[in-house]
Amino acid sequence: MVVTDAPIATAVGVDILRSGGNAVDAAIAIAFALAVVYPEAGNIGGGGFMVARMALGAAFALDFREKAPLTASRDMYLDARGEPTDRSVTGHLAAGVPGTVAGLWEAHGRLGSLPWADLLAPAIRLARDGFVVDSALAASLRAAADRLRAFAASRTLFLANGSPPVEGTAWRNPDLAGVLERIAGNGADGFYRGESAALIVAEMRRGGGRITHEDLTAYRATWRAPISIRYRGHTILSMPPPSSGGITLGLILGMMEEFPLSGAGWHSAQHVHLMAEAMRRAFADRNTFLGDPDHSEVPAFLTDPSYAVRVAASIDLSRASRSADIRPGGARRQAPQQTTHFSVVDESGNAVALTTTINELYGSAVTVSGGGFLLNDEMDDFTVRPGAPNLYGLVQGEANAIGPGKRMLSAMTPVIMTSPQGRVLLVTGARGGPRIISAVAQVISNIIDFGLAVGAAVRAPRIHHQHLPDMLYYEASGLDAETVRALEGMGHTVEARGAIGSGPAILWNGIAWTAVPDPRTGGLAAGY
Repeated sequence: MVVTDAPIATAVGVDILRSGGNAVDAAIAIAFALAVVYPEAGNIGGGGFMVARMALGAAFALDFREKAPLTASRDMYLDARGEPTDRSVTGHLAAGVPGTVAGLWEAHGRLGSLPWADLLAPAIRLARDGFVVDSALAASLRAAADRLRAFAASRTLFLANGSPPVEGTAWRNPDLAGVLERIAGNGADGFYRGESAALIVAEMRRGGGRITHEDLTAYRATWRAPISIRYRGHTILSMPPPSSGGITLGLILGMMEEFPLSGAGWHSAQHVHLMAEAMRRAFADRNTFLGDPDHSEVPAFLTDPSYAVRVAASIDLSRASRSADIRPGGARRQAPQQTTHFSVVDESGNAVALTTTINELYGSAVTVSGGGFLLNDEMDDFTVRPGAPNLYGLVQGEANAIGPGKRMLSAMTPVIMTSPQGRVLLVTGARGGPRIISAVAQVISNIIDFGLAVGAAVRAPRIHHQHLPDMLYYEASGLDAETVRALEGMGHTVEARGAIGSGPAILWNGIAWTAVPDPRTGGLAAGY
């Protein structure tokens, strides 16, 4: 079973499974296909995280998050007055060193089974021969046209004749096909060295970016120990830092486990209040303590289950806390990051949850001339200035300050959940910046606490609280007026907004796999 945000990529994954590939093979082929057919988030110019759980029980977490260039400096995005600029969001300077190709190459070397070139063949075909633009891609490009128009190669690729391709027309990307062919023939060196690398460095020089040949040849994906979370008898595997997803998800669920949520009534004022208070506290710790573990120490207490229990004790069941009064790490003992997610399971029981991103839709908006791919704007996921909000409104601390060769903190939260008996039950993740974490937490809780089928669990309205701003967000029409009034009466500042994350998921229902795309984004689930 495969579920992705793009129907063509889903079909590629199913074809790989049918041809004898395992879940990792399918994930690699899907990721490269997304780089062609889903340019708003699919990429070879960005990075991501993969969680894999193999049929015999071994679990893996692969970090291919982007890195700051070696010439990056702490205050590189501040103006003469010390105020943040938009250079961390749009343009050449916004790009971190891409990690996607290195990550997929590393995953194949350790866990793949089919020949590497076979996994790139579908993406090469799509880029070289073209594919039919669907309504989602046409609409996405229309919405991003003004940003893309600012850069010559992006105009040429996405806005031929001055406007984006329309639904039903064929669209080709021969430059990207050339890059993919070099990767197919030479592995990661086909991207980080030689002609492809020269194109990236030339683009950097053209626009004042920082990525050099030294940055590219030095980049390595990193295997890390998965975060393991226990929730009501189930085991949840997710990513450790520099993803904040696993630790923050563990804190939210650890606090929620202290309360009998099913007795509160789904999306009642009491239920929403408890979730919001757990999120508020978890994000306070996330924003203060987490960063690249290779450059700053991640406090051990954050993964101690007893810590979440002690934090939960500070939740008032009848009254909202003030974020200004939440002291990150205050309950510990004194002694001691636009995106796309997809999920795959194969016939042997191997499972992959993979989230990849270039940050904002279409990343930095800079296309590499002669390369046909967009570069990320992940440098904005660093703390540009402690105390100043980033693109997603997150107010972060020193642990995530910019540093040469450092990986920026991320909210990506690929998840594989197993039953008390050890069987893979759920493979999921989400897109949506910090809202990824709250979306994944709610999908899990909907299934475990309220017994919702996977379709209902994914479609259900969501809430989000990230500590600062001190605001409880809910999806428009997701709460009735009476519930909103009750939450305001508890002291919450409540605001309706658009989609809160988008999380396609696969669930074992005891008989078969059931998969659903998230209607907030679309996509396709398919299997055999």
